[in-house]
Amino acid sequence: MSELLDAVREAWNGSPPDWVETLARACAGSSQAAVAKELGRSGSLVSQVLRARYPGDLGAVEELVRGRYMNATVDCPAQGALPVHICRLWRDRSRNFSGHNAEWVRMHRACTRCPRNRKEQGNGRS
Repeated sequence: MSELLDAVREAWNGSPPDWVETLARACAGSSQAAVAKELGRSGSLVSQVLRARYPGDLGAVEELVRGRYMNATVDCPAQGALPVHICRLWRDRSRNFSGHNAEWVRMHRACTRCPRNRKEQGNGRS
């Protein structure tokens, strides 16, 4: 594990964010592919983040890691305390309406009105 953490620290100039270290520990405990699958992302994304080479939205990856591995939550107007990675999943789903079931409809309505979603849309993030 220390080899991976050392490589991550070197890539991040000695001080990676706490969530990147958490991501590295999760990968060291299993594999980058397994962690990527748990996050719903690709192994190459995880590798690029660990090596400080990911050109995409680090904020989105941070939310996934904090929610999945660091127990971070948000106060959801529809569901109360909700892990941030689940919040992101619902926000992503809310971009395309689906009357699939009552929960999807309820969450679509809540997410499209949520300040977290509006803030993200206002910044041009995806």
